[in-house]
Amino acid sequence: MLSFVNDYSEGAHPKILERLNETNFEQLAGYGSDRYCEQAKEKIRAAIGCPEAEIFFLVGGTQTNQVVLDSLLRSYDGVIAAESGHVNVHEAGAIEHGGHKVLALGHRDGKLSAETVREYVETFYSDGNYTHMVFPGAVYISHPTEYGTLYTKAELAALHEVCAAHHIPLFLDGARLGYGLAATGTDVTLRDIAALTDVFYIGGTKVGALCGEAVVFPHGGMPAHFLTVVKQHGALLAKGRLLGIQFDTLFTDGLYEKISRNAIETADRIRAALREKGYRLFCENPTNQIFVVLENAQIKELEQQVAMGFTEKFDDTHTVMRICTSWATRSEDVDALIALL
Repeated sequence: MLSFVNDYSEGAHPKILERLNETNFEQLAGYGSDRYCEQAKEKIRAAIGCPEAEIFFLVGGTQTNQVVLDSLLRSYDGVIAAESGHVNVHEAGAIEHGGHKVLALGHRDGKLSAETVREYVETFYSDGNYTHMVFPGAVYISHPTEYGTLYTKAELAALHEVCAAHHIPLFLDGARLGYGLAATGTDVTLRDIAALTDVFYIGGTKVGALCGEAVVFPHGGMPAHFLTVVKQHGALLAKGRLLGIQFDTLFTDGLYEKISRNAIETADRIRAALREKGYRLFCENPTNQIFVVLENAQIKELEQQVAMGFTEKFDDTHTVMRICTSWATRSEDVDALIALL
């Protein structure tokens, strides 16, 4: 059975497993205060060009989104996000469970525009009754988006400008950030993201780690007692070394970038084959998620030999399915999928 369901089915890159094994019997301080966490932070600061950055390691994406937003937002604040945004669709109401409304706005292929945000915020404050409403307290975007699309540097700069003008923090979900940075044609670098956001995270779970996300406040300004907030959410890992060692490894000798390219190269091969064979792509994107419109009968036939992800119903006889590659996708599995197609 071939699997192209997601980009976190495999365990971890062998170099990470080697490092975890090598350091297994070392006695280290807990809760992220060990030397490997500090080494990883220094390497990330160097990679983003922000020596003043404050960094904290968390286990997974939903925890990270909830903890960061809960630490940024006041009790009467909500978070602006695209209707398709992960915090709005695929996190079981985690943000609302924490007491904050997701203010879902229209998007284009998963991307939230600066103009959409500007119009929403200005309309909010022009209403004389705004004190009776949920305040726009932060803006959430992801790069890549839920549709695998990418922001351009100009689009990020425009969002940053709007957020700064209204004193609203811009938070970028980087669960698949490695694949966005490795995509062909992107003009956004890790340093650009650090310069144009107030907080972002570098995803490890979907990019070669067993688990883990590195939350980065690139210009300082981590909310007070952030560790305590993490603890309140049940998200503080006693054996923080597990996360520090993994990110220390990922940010040694450019490993994070190198392994991300495999997902892009394999996805590009599948995308080219789909076009050649006359399949319809639901949307165009340069990353590791491929959205293809398939006849329902085709899906039943393919699913006997390959696992894919459901995205949405297209019409009565067609469904949008997701084919997802990763850092660990094998060339022979791509060959087999193309042959099936």
